[in-house]
Amino acid sequence: MKKIRELAVDEVFELFLLIKNADVRIAKNGKKFIAFTFQDTSGTIDGKYWDASEEEISRFTAGNVILLNGKREVYQGNPQVKIIHMRVARPDEPNQPTLYMERAPLKREDMVDEINQTVFEITNAHWQRIVRFLLTQYQKEFFDYPAAKRNHHAFANGLAYHTVSMLRLGKAICKEYNELNAALLYSGIILHDLGKVKELSGAMTTEYTLSGNLIGHLVLVDEEITKACIALKIDENDEDVIVLRHMVLAHHGLLEYGSPVRPRIMEAEVLHQIDNIDASIQMMLGSVRQTEPGQYTDRIFGLDNRSFYVPKDI
Repeated sequence: MKKIRELAVDEVFELFLLIKNADVRIAKNGKKFIAFTFQDTSGTIDGKYWDASEEEISRFTAGNVILLNGKREVYQGNPQVKIIHMRVARPDEPNQPTLYMERAPLKREDMVDEINQTVFEITNAHWQRIVRFLLTQYQKEFFDYPAAKRNHHAFANGLAYHTVSMLRLGKAICKEYNELNAALLYSGIILHDLGKVKELSGAMTTEYTLSGNLIGHLVLVDEEITKACIALKIDENDEDVIVLRHMVLAHHGLLEYGSPVRPRIMEAEVLHQIDNIDASIQMMLGSVRQTEPGQYTDRIFGLDNRSFYVPKDI
């Protein structure tokens, strides 16, 4: 049986899917509709349920598995589903949400081992103690959560997978450029998105929390570093702590992208560039893998809404 992202345009289908998100909105005619994001292990796709009644709004909520009869379409260059009919899966049907969750391609235990091994390579005592403290405190969430609600690494274990990929890139760059402080770069990579364990609600039906919306993961992880310093009796005014905080606060690169400061040390700039490379490649791969050679991908919102051509075998 095909998965949701394997369907051809205009193909009619009937599939069991997980409702990842169900946002109730108001149409121009004043009636309510539900903006769905459906998911299976191949990825996600959006669809709208028009003229939704209050009973339907309460029935079709995020986290439920549904049997969806629909048609795969494209709207403004993006894939979507035209909903023909849908119902909640019955108890005797495959209704466990975990069956439909996309996951990282690496095993969780392998990622745990690789990140823990890298911690041993952090030679600065303050950095290593802070990293160990926060990884221990948020062990479950860090290795379970996605890295985003949408766009890059938006799947279970995605946060850890993004971190592992960035560490591999960082190690290759440090091998090429001996002048870089590898311990600082590795510490920044491991901690840079750790605030997402507070910014996001979890791997299933991922939403932004109140603190995620109003504060954001850069400030949230900076607060966690400060709390770790207090618990570990480390002076947060020490220069090595300040540069570590700068790493996480500057990793978005630009003020308009959410960083309160731009990178002002080499390792912070490298962290920002590695983050962009890994996120961009992950977004492109997600679309390229679902596109036939000689065709263009769907538009990718996180890459300026561009579509990418997949060359034929050359």
